[in-house]
Amino acid sequence: MVASSQVKRSRQALIPTEGMEQSYAPVGTTTGTVFAETLRGVRCIRLSVRTDETTSPERQREADDIAAAALGIDFGEGEALREAVDLDVSASKTGPFDRPQLGGWLARPQDFDVLVWWRFDRAIRSMADMHELAKWAREHRKMLVFAEGIGGGRLEFDFRNPMNPMSELMMMMLAFAAQVEGQSIKDRVTGAQAAMRKMALRWRGGGQPAYGYLPAPMPAKYGGAGWTLVPDPKAVEVIERIIAELVAGLTTHAIAQKLNADGVLSPSAHWKGYQARKKNKLDTETAEPKKRPAQWRAQTITRMLTNPALLGWKMHAGNPVRDDQGSPVMATETPILTREEFDQVSALLAPKPTAEKAPRRPDSSALLLRVIHCDGCGSRMYLNKSSGNYGCSSYKYGTHCPAPATVRAAWVDDYVTAEFLRAAGPVQITRVTEIPGYDPQPEIDATTAEYEEHQTQKGRQKSKAAQAAWQRHGDALDARLAELETREKREPRREAVPTGRTYADDWNAADTEGKRTMLVDTGARLEVKRGTKGGWRTLDLRRVEFTITGDLDPCIEEVDTNAGAVAKEDVPEHAPAQGASVRLHQDALAPAA
Repeated sequence: MVASSQVKRSRQALIPTEGMEQSYAPVGTTTGTVFAETLRGVRCIRLSVRTDETTSPERQREADDIAAAALGIDFGEGEALREAVDLDVSASKTGPFDRPQLGGWLARPQDFDVLVWWRFDRAIRSMADMHELAKWAREHRKMLVFAEGIGGGRLEFDFRNPMNPMSELMMMMLAFAAQVEGQSIKDRVTGAQAAMRKMALRWRGGGQPAYGYLPAPMPAKYGGAGWTLVPDPKAVEVIERIIAELVAGLTTHAIAQKLNADGVLSPSAHWKGYQARKKNKLDTETAEPKKRPAQWRAQTITRMLTNPALLGWKMHAGNPVRDDQGSPVMATETPILTREEFDQVSALLAPKPTAEKAPRRPDSSALLLRVIHCDGCGSRMYLNKSSGNYGCSSYKYGTHCPAPATVRAAWVDDYVTAEFLRAAGPVQITRVTEIPGYDPQPEIDATTAEYEEHQTQKGRQKSKAAQAAWQRHGDALDARLAELETREKREPRREAVPTGRTYADDWNAADTEGKRTMLVDTGARLEVKRGTKGGWRTLDLRRVEFTITGDLDPCIEEVDTNAGAVAKEDVPEHAPAQGASVRLHQDALAPAA
């Protein structure tokens, strides 16, 4: 009868390490394996969070090198270095074949013989991923080595003999333990984060804060434990620039274009740059190839400026985190915006009614579109390009005009230009800013919506503890609503700031569309009467009446009055008196018969 030790040795002899010229090695051993020929290895490094000191790439690289030296594995060097470095990659969310660098090596099995990791959890955290990895190793006859296994010993899984199932069986058993551990870690992290959300000024860490803030150690006066958030000077400077340009009248799209042109980093790119600066001791040469940073978008600006995190509030699942009194829990003692400033910015970002927008038509040659009207029926007049005339449009809509008007476009364009510059040209342009003051109603509405959503969960709690927790949260929201209702509302106000420019300056610098927008925005209107028969070679000023109404009219009145007072001494007694409005000068401008 053959001894069991002899049977074991004969079975091991059937497992080749790499071809017939190499020695034979046992499967799944932890110590004492020596390969007769140097194997081509890939050093595998993975890190879920770059800031994790305990699993740094340097520590993983050192452990892999020690295991490789003991087993006769070569990783190459220089440009021929075989290494897969995947930073900021979660093993629970991203399988080995989907990782940026490791996935590339797995797609080229002919380039290496063995993969080396520091520990099991650096490779996988689920049985499904381990099954796929073991299946791949068996198919391509590769080895998988873990520098530190259970109990600290090295683990070697040799899949070069496809007939031996022991390596795959052992890996699946370890994968089950890794999956259970991963779920336990997830549950602990989730519970810890839920507890920290209720702690004032405490930042949970391990994630990206809202743009404008950076993590910092908790001040000693608040206990000194953990992290809090502080304003990020560079990001705050960008936020202030964006708000200033919004106040100046720029759209979010135009602001995004300017930020990109100036090379200002977007929120995600800014955070990545901060992480790289903070962890500059990482081997950046082995990191992923540099990609074009994310760009600013109009939606990015709107989302950033309407985030209550700018008020210093903690947010979770899109809602403020509240304390037992219903007040928002603060994540920082230095908010970037006050409630008044936040409401003002929100008002600037609110969609404007369609009626307030300047007309945009493909016909850019019609200066007086929406300005010129037929006196006979009051309808708009449109430009006929073939004739070069503005004409009454009543016939297009099936209405009757008792005196349809037609007038040469060049005449009325020149006339309106002269009259507008004469009346409004000297007027200083002011930028009007709406200061909303403070209105507790937006927060009341948001809190009410949150309360109503909370009420829909009534009766779904089975345990007394859950019922008590549900009741406490409802009472806190109710208390917050009661407190908000006691706050006084401050009415908004308008603040006019001179721009240093006149309407004449902007008119001379504008194109046809810009001039037409200026006319419409200032309330300019031209009424044209039906012409009389005759060989007119210029505009008959008795046919037209030009008026400017709206906010600009009082300014024109003041300019005309001042100009009339200055010129009064030089005007003969029989000359017409200078009036205060454009509307009073039409007859005086008519040519002599």
